[in-house]
Amino acid sequence: LSLSTVFPVWQGGGVASRAGAWGQGWGQVGGQVPVFDYPVWCVLCQGGRARLREACRRGRGALRLPADMLSIKLPQLFDIHQVPKVFREDGIISGYRHPQSSALDCILSSFQMTNETVNIWTHFLPTWYFLWRFCVLCYTQNFLSESYTWPLLVYMLLICVYPFTSSCAHTFSTMSPAARHICYFFDYGALSLYSLGCAITYGSYVMPDCWVNSWLHQHFVPIAICNTLNFSPSIFLIRFLELQFPHRSKILRTGAFVFPFIFDNIPLFYRLLLCCGGSCCHSEALSSHCYHLLFAFLTCFLFASHLPERLAPGRFDYFGHSHQLFHICAVVGTHFQMEAVLADMTSRRTWLITQAAVPSFLGTLGALALGVILNLGIIGTFSAPLLWNSHHSASHPLTPPSKHKQQ
Repeated sequence: LSLSTVFPVWQGGGVASRAGAWGQGWGQVGGQVPVFDYPVWCVLCQGGRARLREACRRGRGALRLPADMLSIKLPQLFDIHQVPKVFREDGIISGYRHPQSSALDCILSSFQMTNETVNIWTHFLPTWYFLWRFCVLCYTQNFLSESYTWPLLVYMLLICVYPFTSSCAHTFSTMSPAARHICYFFDYGALSLYSLGCAITYGSYVMPDCWVNSWLHQHFVPIAICNTLNFSPSIFLIRFLELQFPHRSKILRTGAFVFPFIFDNIPLFYRLLLCCGGSCCHSEALSSHCYHLLFAFLTCFLFASHLPERLAPGRFDYFGHSHQLFHICAVVGTHFQMEAVLADMTSRRTWLITQAAVPSFLGTLGALALGVILNLGIIGTFSAPLLWNSHHSASHPLTPPSKHKQQ
């Protein structure tokens, strides 16, 4: 075994022999351009790095790329006193984007360090993780014809949708005050659908054995649809009260999130109580459920407390503020929830198929479709006045923030 069979060999004669080609600058012997018949690693070790840089320089000159393609100007950032109150966040002093950013500026800002950059990526990247898990399940589960898997299908769709919607909301929320409200309307709508998907999945796979076919089991999904119908308008109205009553609106918004979460987890809470009383055996599903509840509690705590930036305003503007930590805890909690649902679905499959009613199209995909229609209608109802006011106030544009930052 020779070195020439292990390392690639550069046969440079065909290109280097042309006048003015890549061979210029590599050195000539006897008026002829040499042919390199030895491994590339030898060229790089024996002064080849300088020659390679020279070749790259000649290549860049030959391509003649326009300078404006290589110099993209990132948007300017502002301090808290330079942006309207609707864009301000508690404890965040700097790193704000222009309140009338273009769509391109919003996209570019996701590659710039702002106080929203980590918020964008902590939900955009997990979207692809959940999408990959969903694609794997599409190969291992028969979603088309096996109705037992339809609750899982609904759940997997929604855990891909809600982080992606959140990432888009954080990206484009600085285009205007109206756009900020509308972006978060879609964000809250996706969370409302996610809550509905959890109810569909828990009602099918997590319901305690003694509750199967009970009144609550039969009406679990319809009640969850009613929760969705109440959640979205409530949380949308609370957004408009945020400037006038910031503390009250925070309490109301937290409560609006907590109520559907508690309802969705009623079957799980009862199963955990039975296990604490020694009426059930330890399982992988219950362990994952407990981890999910732990991260759900951390998510709620971070969302409501605004820690740690409340203790040290300005210190966590770019890294480590509560919304970033809240995103991370939410995603990790969703991961454990997904693992728990898969474990329950697999371990209880035989018993549930024989004892419980088979999940129906109307109670799974039909309920999801109804939830989507209701949420889109509610979002349209609340967005239309904002768009109308924004259109009629175009003659009085928002005064752009000063470009002089406070020293």
